[in-house]
Amino acid sequence: MENIADTIQLKFPIGEFVKKDEYSAAELSSFMDDIEKAPARYMELAQGIAAESLGKTYRTGSWNIQQLYHHVADIQLLHFFRMKKAITEDDYKNVTLIDMNEWATTKDGFDAPIEDSLIMLDGLTKRYHYLIKSLTKEQLEITYHHPVRGFDINQAQAIAMSAWHLNHHLAHIRIALKN
Repeated sequence: MENIADTIQLKFPIGEFVKKDEYSAAELSSFMDDIEKAPARYMELAQGIAAESLGKTYRTGSWNIQQLYHHVADIQLLHFFRMKKAITEDDYKNVTLIDMNEWATTKDGFDAPIEDSLIMLDGLTKRYHYLIKSLTKEQLEITYHHPVRGFDINQAQAIAMSAWHLNHHLAHIRIALKN
């Protein structure tokens, strides 16, 4: 039986996302670098995954490797969508939400080849990274409310969260592959 500390470590292997009020230019650059390199990291890890390993999980009751690959691509799409809405629509005050657990349990979440999500993640991340690099100081400060997390978030913080999310699930897949 897993103890609480082990469960938390498995749930948040790189730690929970911690939103800072401000990020330095170096921190934002590092986040952008993480985002840009994430598709290659996911692709490299996928090269060694046997089909029978796609059902492995990183902890009891968690999503499996296949679901994680699809989830990461889905959420990258959501992050890109939110940012585009925030910088183009003055009335975008509440973040667009999805039910991640329901999305992970649709037929494509269980059965679609992970290669499809890798292609999606790669192309989408190129666009997302390009958009992020183009943001002005004023655009980085555009804020909306995230009701699930219970806080307001600006675009610089959203970039930090996006980088964290990509690294968070990459760690989950690595853990699952060891199980």
